[in-house]
Amino acid sequence: MTEAELDQLVAQIGEQILARSAGLPAPRGEGLGIADQVCPGCTQRCAQVCAKKSKDIVAAGADRLSASDKLTKIDPSIAALIDHTLLRADATAADIKRVCSEARKFSFASVCVNPYWVPLVAMELANTPVKVCTVVGFPLGATSTEAKAGEAEKAILAGAQEIDMVINIGELKGGNHEAVKNDIKAVVEVSHSRKAIVKVILETSLLTDNEKAIASTLCKLAGADFVKTSTGFSTGGATAADIALMRSIVGPDMGVKASGGIRSLQDLQTMEKAGATRIGASASVKIMEAAAGAVTTAPSQSGSY
Repeated sequence: MTEAELDQLVAQIGEQILARSAGLPAPRGEGLGIADQVCPGCTQRCAQVCAKKSKDIVAAGADRLSASDKLTKIDPSIAALIDHTLLRADATAADIKRVCSEARKFSFASVCVNPYWVPLVAMELANTPVKVCTVVGFPLGATSTEAKAGEAEKAILAGAQEIDMVINIGELKGGNHEAVKNDIKAVVEVSHSRKAIVKVILETSLLTDNEKAIASTLCKLAGADFVKTSTGFSTGGATAADIALMRSIVGPDMGVKASGGIRSLQDLQTMEKAGATRIGASASVKIMEAAAGAVTTAPSQSGSY
């Protein structure tokens, strides 16, 4: 029996135990390979990747839960930083489903996709702690305020829980700060009214340090939840210096997201040390695999992540 088959069998047994403890008929087990007996796309033990099942099993009377060696190498504090991102124009439905499966496996903070894919991602991530994230006014930020607010609202109604919007970069550089603040505020208001959070993309590679400071201040004044460096589609990505600057402006109570060009565990750690509390990355699986290797070979370093 392979490890995946064993994990699936354990999940089936767990479902039967929970049903019997609740006085319900046990689910009909038909052996391995039955999709509705396990979480879709999951090939791991639920003890570490599914908090709800773990709590249910403990409530049913278990004193301890076990997890495979492969899972215990996953550092949840690293995974919780990452918005697993796929914003390529040529992404297919199969690509979107793959990143959702990866997000369930590692328990990333969110999956970030273009608005068209929000309903699919919401379905794929239903009943998991992984959030559905999408982009608004992306990637140029030059759509109207009304369009941005409407796009945010429609995305939230379709299942989005986090909105990453792009500021009006031209108005910022032209000194029309009131227009920039009102643009952000419109998206914040519609998002917060529906319990979604807003991360504001500054596109730092196009800004001077003074403009980055002004933009960060405007985001805070407009009530945004995060400031974010980059779309990943412009002339540059996140830098530690930009993260440190943004953190110094918004203070400790607002999120700072580093995005663009973060391809390694070392990149992630550099951004976190500079003040980032969220990381946007498409190389998320590679980062987690590197983190698992670091935990295996140098466990004393795990506390610094």
